[in-house]
Amino acid sequence: MKQPSIDTKELVKLAHAKMHFGKYKGRYLSDLPEHYLIWYQQKGFPDNQLGKQMQAVTEMKINGLENILYKIRNLKK
Repeated sequence: MKQPSIDTKELVKLAHAKMHFGKYKGRYLSDLPEHYLIWYQQKGFPDNQLGKQMQAVTEMKINGLENILYKIRNLKK
């Protein structure tokens, strides 16, 4: 079975993506509480780039992969 290809530029963008509104405005998407992302998943993510990024972060969190985003974000420090 062929592994899905990962666009590293998109992964770097995802690691640095921030919430644009609400209670968590300005926070990195990967730092949002999982319960909040699950709630959005049930409600329906926004139909835009932010929604796609929120969905990707949710999947990464559910599968225990959010550390990848933390490591990418900390590379430039």
